[in-house]
Amino acid sequence: MDEMTLEFLFKDHGSGGGGCPAAYRTDRDTFVIQGWQLTERETAQLRQLAPDEAGVEIPANIVDQLVRARLDGRI
Repeated sequence: MDEMTLEFLFKDHGSGGGGCPAAYRTDRDTFVIQGWQLTERETAQLRQLAPDEAGVEIPANIVDQLVRARLDGRI
């Protein structure tokens, strides 16, 4: 598969001066979420996790921003 290009959308409202967690749009009509890594125990709770998949934790406001932007037609 070709390497994708990411476009920064927005970051967590509570991130202060940092940039994480954040959301990105790709040139594949998908989204990439930058978040906090899960522990091994937390990862073990994910269902049917494929070898090339990972879970990250994000604040609810990232989901809210994605939904709002999608409904407004901005992304």
